[in-house]
Amino acid sequence: MSMARPWEADPTTTFKRRLGKSPRELGNTTDSDDCPDIWELENGDVAVIGRDLTESLGGHLPAGVSVGSDERLVVIPRNMLVAAKPDIPSV
Repeated sequence: MSMARPWEADPTTTFKRRLGKSPRELGNTTDSDDCPDIWELENGDVAVIGRDLTESLGGHLPAGVSVGSDERLVVIPRNMLVAAKPDIPSV
């Protein structure tokens, strides 16, 4: 018997605003506005676009950390998260 999870991603929400700076502003992309990125969604959740390293890093997770079958371990550049810090609410 499976228990319901306390949180589920809402597939009906939409993008509200970018958190931090664009990949181009940070020098993390070339001539296109592709990956990586961080976005606040209309429902308050956060979407992260990055490189999927589930396979390569998934076998080296710290104790107590897991990646569900419907989840991916995504990596973004450190400068992107630092640039987003002022846009991330404290509560």
